[in-house]
Amino acid sequence: MKKVFISDCEGPISKNDNAFELTSYYVPNGERFYTVISRYDDVLAEVLKRPSYKAGDTLRLILPFLKAYGVTDIKMRSFSAKTLVLIPKVKESLGFIQELAVAYIVSTSYEHYIEALCHAINFPCENAYCTKVEIDKYGLQEKEKARLKELAVEIAKMPVIEIPSSAKTIEDFSEKHRQAIRRLDEIFWHEIAKMEIGRIFKEVNPIGGHEKAEAVRQIAEKLGLSLSNVVYVGDSITDVEAFKTVRQGGGLTISFNGNEYAVREAEIAVMAENA
Repeated sequence: MKKVFISDCEGPISKNDNAFELTSYYVPNGERFYTVISRYDDVLAEVLKRPSYKAGDTLRLILPFLKAYGVTDIKMRSFSAKTLVLIPKVKESLGFIQELAVAYIVSTSYEHYIEALCHAINFPCENAYCTKVEIDKYGLQEKEKARLKELAVEIAKMPVIEIPSSAKTIEDFSEKHRQAIRRLDEIFWHEIAKMEIGRIFKEVNPIGGHEKAEAVRQIAEKLGLSLSNVVYVGDSITDVEAFKTVRQGGGLTISFNGNEYAVREAEIAVMAENA
């Protein structure tokens, strides 16, 4: 019986965190800025389980700020290609896997990065699912640009939210972190969402959470296979729903250098420097 191998990209195939790296490079104090938003993403997706929000939507939230600081599609492609770092031996590993199974990539990463990666490892782009975005098509008024830069400074000064292990509601957080969550809610869903650039939140849909699970189902259906013939490799919270879907269907789930979310949901956990 034919098998299908499906892998996340950043972590199992490459060492990059492309969205973090883009933000760190183009946004002042971008490392801190991104970390605050990424932890807010964890809160909304994993703890509060906010309707219509999913793990990986950080890639939506940072786009208006990237636009404000002059990021273009060409810059995203160029930066991604120049900074790409592969897991050692991954080209050889994928080549071996492709002799045994049909291989796909399902990644939350922006398409600019996935295109660069597919080119580097000679992987068919048509077998890659990722976050589609054309940042150039979105206009940005000077007033909005200035305001977004002010908000970026404010966000970078916020505390990185600490998530209590048993947290289920906003009341389970410390007062300082409740204030941060509420302020971020105001910034993203009441202020930026009402800007002209705010339509980017509705039109860009990162491939994370249930979208990854749906991509897995689509791949299996397209190949005429059951989920029991799927091997899925992931490393983060964005892979949790895909892990659950494959595991429930009788397939095999593997965490590769995964964080706590991935290790908790996968059947096999691997820690390795090489692929």
